[in-house]
Amino acid sequence: MQAYELTQLISRQKDSNKLYLEFLKLPDLSMGLYVLPAGGTDPQSPHTEDEIYYVVSGRAQIKVADEDRAVQAGSIVYVAKNVEHRFHSIEEELKVIVFFAPAEYSNK
Repeated sequence: MQAYELTQLISRQKDSNKLYLEFLKLPDLSMGLYVLPAGGTDPQSPHTEDEIYYVVSGRAQIKVADEDRAVQAGSIVYVAKNVEHRFHSIEEELKVIVFFAPAEYSNK
């Protein structure tokens, strides 16, 4: 079994000095913690895998293709592979658990 505690993941992500911490990678699934600061910029580009965002904390907007919506703790957003998307207007530091299926970068 692999199990994780959010507080430990947050600490590991902070120590890495990176926005994204991948903590699980299997052939058909990967997961990570993505943290964007208030007022920050989301530098990501479309991925070659489907993904789901689960917002743990914070408040922002997300634009997926031409659709824009607010997200906050408890929001879940599905983004199909190869679709342009980005968090923006980040009002409070955003902590997001990201699920990729199959694993990120497996469909290069």
